[in-house]
Amino acid sequence: MKTVFFDVDTQLDFLFPAGALYVPGAEKIAPVLAELTRFAAENEIQIVSTLDSHTEDDPEFKIWRPHCVIGTQGHQKYSQTITGKQILVAKHTIDVFESERLQEVIDDLRADRYVVYGLATDYCVRTAAFGLLKHQARVEVVTDAIKGINSGETDAILRNFEENGGFLTTKQGVFTAYKKGAGDGKKPLED
Repeated sequence: MKTVFFDVDTQLDFLFPAGALYVPGAEKIAPVLAELTRFAAENEIQIVSTLDSHTEDDPEFKIWRPHCVIGTQGHQKYSQTITGKQILVAKHTIDVFESERLQEVIDDLRADRYVVYGLATDYCVRTAAFGLLKHQARVEVVTDAIKGINSGETDAILRNFEENGGFLTTKQGVFTAYKKGAGDGKKPLED
């Protein structure tokens, strides 16, 4: 079973209180994001990272405060989520599947399992996770590596994700499954 980690918008504008569109409490998941990145690098697991990327006059700023403007510090990924081998996919809307490049990446990778984490649960993580479900692969959301803008909606989103065939896990669940041989192409992952 080929596993790919899917890192959603782990950028400074979302992750830390000084960020332009800070997700409340997101800094608390920063250590987990770093651990997932290190684990992927150590085990040669491919990471696909989305980058929210906007111009200064982006139409999205009629809805949201300006954030993740290309060339600004806030647009940058959190340094602990960067490896030399990840695939970066810039996106200009909440839904990464509006990016033609992502479809090419998914077709090339042919993963059997996607492990999804990042920001924000109720927007970009949701669209990434549900979009990946359409690609005939197992999709898992790492619940201790996500944070939503509206925390009250997170439980309902995750329930709906499971009802549509997705799976919930934790950082430790990801590590344990991989160490048992699941997700590395050696044997199938059991529910």
